Amino acid sequence: MDNSSGVGVLDKAVLVLNALEAGPASLAQLVQTTGLARPTAHRLAVALEHHRLVHRDTQGRFILGPRLAELAVAAGEDRLLAIAQPILAQLRDLTGESASLFRRQGDVRVCVAAAERTSGLRDTIPVGAALPMTAGSAAQILLAWEEPDRMHRGLRGAKFEATTLASVRRRGWAQSVGEREQGVGSVSSPIRGAGGRVIAAVSVSGPLERLTRSPGRLHAGPVMAAAEKISESMRRTSS
Repeated sequence: MDNSSGVGVLDKAVLVLNALEAGPASLAQLVQTTGLARPTAHRLAVALEHHRLVHRDTQGRFILGPRLAELAVAAGEDRLLAIAQPILAQLRDLTGESASLFRRQGDVRVCVAAAERTSGLRDTIPVGAALPMTAGSAAQILLAWEEPDRMHRGLRGAKFEATTLASVRRRGWAQSVGEREQGVGSVSSPIRGAGGRVIAAVSVSGPLERLTRSPGRLHAGPVMAAAEKISESMRRTSS
């Protein structure tokens, strides 16, 4: 099968990247694997290094560069949002409450997608809003499965404790009652990516007069189902 795109220099650059997928390679190994002439392989590898698509290890061998990881993260983010948006709308319609998707960025969690309740009293969290990692059910989810050291650092100043996170890990969902904002409750569940790693949290939130002081009793089931649906779709599209 001919894998040529008709753009020779691009095809040769892809040969170099494909060769490095197997691991670090010296120039001689690149030449042997790609079948390219030594000057051509060297010129392409150095050009790719300039654009951070290729890097050098401590032994001077060529390896895949950090830019590829950055692009992979961006592609994963786009895929997550495309998958999550219709499921958030379904979750909103099922629960009657605003549904949101959060990802952790450093010491805050950012709302990256939302499906708001269209009428009546609601908890409005605009896309792009940065909320603290110290309060709220989504914060609990994004912290509960962190490495122990990072988790304990995250608990400093938090409105929940380590025992709360242990319960979250055991049951697979979190709830908050007036933690982030007085009179507001929420329920969240983890979205998992490759290897089962928690990459985001899906949430519903609204006034306590509707969610009551035990919002998990009302909405844990549909929130967990939505999170699993998103997680499963992410696994299918990445396989």
